[in-house]
Amino acid sequence: MRIRRWGIVSASVLMGGAVLSAAVPAAAVGTAAGATASVTACPTGWGSLPESASATAYGDSLTDIRSGTHECYDRLVFDVPGGGTSVGYQVSYVSKLIQDASGDTIPVSGGAILEIRLSVPSYDPNTGTPTYPGVSGQPLPGITLTGYPTFRDTRFGSSFEGVTQVGLGIRARLPFRVLQLSDRVVVDVAHTW
Repeated sequence: MRIRRWGIVSASVLMGGAVLSAAVPAAAVGTAAGATASVTACPTGWGSLPESASATAYGDSLTDIRSGTHECYDRLVFDVPGGGTSVGYQVSYVSKLIQDASGDTIPVSGGAILEIRLSVPSYDPNTGTPTYPGVSGQPLPGITLTGYPTFRDTRFGSSFEGVTQVGLGIRARLPFRVLQLSDRVVVDVAHTW
């Protein structure tokens, strides 16, 4: 029987009524099929302090928010077609999510709340037509977090004066990073420290 704890596999063997146990590196213990088991190390070098970037262009709109889980982190992706790598953002842990304009508190489940503010509206700035179907105080449309190790909840805050606000419920205050890729902003939150 193997029990995985903190990157060590504890192998226990029952021999003649006595239990022998030894801690060995996980990679040294074979699986039932004879393959080598491995433990994934996830050194991130990330932290939990606020991250931000200034916008260098304006006029683009948020069109979608997607999520995914990876081996070492959970990911939230904000699609801004035409935004290139010029989308401004502010991402930080907060004690509660306060909706822009109204000042109302939006409940967000989890042990910690990550507030994400993008310098793009979720509507067409010329016509006011919605480009993303988020509803204030409600979970993000189309995102189901069942089975995610880190993410617990999502809430759409608002899209006010060209800034879109989202609350992300996290299991605990964990390290994160923000990436600006072509036409999207990515927020990754590590599964562990």
